[in-house]
Amino acid sequence: MTTVLIKCPQCGTTNRIPVVAAGHPRCGKCRRDLPWVVEAGDADFAAVAEQSPVPALVDFWAAWCGPCRMVSPVLAKLAQERAGRVKLVKVDVDTSPALSRRFDVQAIPTLLVIRDGKVVARQAGAPPAAALRSWLDAALTDHSEESRQ
Repeated sequence: MTTVLIKCPQCGTTNRIPVVAAGHPRCGKCRRDLPWVVEAGDADFAAVAEQSPVPALVDFWAAWCGPCRMVSPVLAKLAQERAGRVKLVKVDVDTSPALSRRFDVQAIPTLLVIRDGKVVARQAGAPPAAALRSWLDAALTDHSEESRQ
């Protein structure tokens, strides 16, 4: 099982978190929700993002892309602010060409919110942080309303 190391923003403890799990990660020491930030590729995307127990915010990016580098810290902050409610899944388009084709990624960064295996929101480009936050919150709010019905 693949794991990532995530430092708890509350107490500073480093936690080993599986990239695929039921539920969502919590700090082993203080038990607070942890931001869930992982990488996925052609081989493991279905398990990591499409079968995620929480909505997956998928970031199609590339190391050489300036706008991708600008939006990346904003996405990490959103994952931290919404710990337990969203899983940030980073997909490098250069190493995952099949996913790029499958999701018709024409520009990077391209962001998707995937819930229950379906794309429920899509955003191309690198909008300002406030616009990105509003877009994500709208996608997550729609999820909350559907789950109550």
